[in-house]
Amino acid sequence: STDEIANAYLVSNKTMAQRLVRAKKKITLAQIPFATPEKNALKERLSAVLAVLYLIFNEGYSSSNGTALARQDLFNEAIRLARILHELLPEQAEVTGLLALMLLHDARRHARTSTVQQFIPLQSQNRRRWDQERIREGSTLLKAALKQQQLGSYQLQACISAIHAESTSWEETDWHQIAALYQLLYTMQPTPVIRVNQAVAVSYAQSTRHALKLLETIEDVPAMQTYQPYFAAKADIYSRLEKTELARKCLTKAIELTVNTIEKTYLQEKLDKLG
Repeated sequence: STDEIANAYLVSNKTMAQRLVRAKKKITLAQIPFATPEKNALKERLSAVLAVLYLIFNEGYSSSNGTALARQDLFNEAIRLARILHELLPEQAEVTGLLALMLLHDARRHARTSTVQQFIPLQSQNRRRWDQERIREGSTLLKAALKQQQLGSYQLQACISAIHAESTSWEETDWHQIAALYQLLYTMQPTPVIRVNQAVAVSYAQSTRHALKLLETIEDVPAMQTYQPYFAAKADIYSRLEKTELARKCLTKAIELTVNTIEKTYLQEKLDKLG
């Protein structure tokens, strides 16, 4: 839906609706045909296709609204399309990297909710419920992509996901390596969303205070004012710093920005535990 697309691109529904109208009008007026592009045009179009596939997967993996945490139809379709793209362009390392990333994420799907549909964060998941076949396939694809020496953002994200997937426990997770990969990823793609994820990794690898400073570098970015993970991450860091009132304030804001019922319930339970 337009709402879900707007959420994926961190813009307002009105802005995205206008963009879609303009795009459709341009296609109609210019009579742009639906056709397979020539080989020399593939490279410039590929990054947009990969971005859309990843956004479809993300909306399926963590649904922005509704009563279910995930939408299996969406992330299955994203994986199916990524497999087709990989078959067509096996020499493109980022295509392989994106498919690996999706599979490594998907491997944890069944452990993310309880039998009564309560959200289970990564640190509390039963790792025996992770799909080992998916992890093996994703890891094999990632190694093949890295061998091509065409390093890109999807491969780096897949590396981070592989570290989580191959860690026997939360305590055994190599957060120093994850933080280093996020630093490289941010250098390559300096977006506020990556900065939020980097801050979380740094909070475990180095210190919560350092992580908070990283989040402060993006506090004036307009998109962050409506980005729920930003406030959820900030709340968690404040809580670990024992700054309870600031943690409550950020959690309250995160809850206001959450539409998905399961996520909202989880965040409300965290807020209640703060007292």
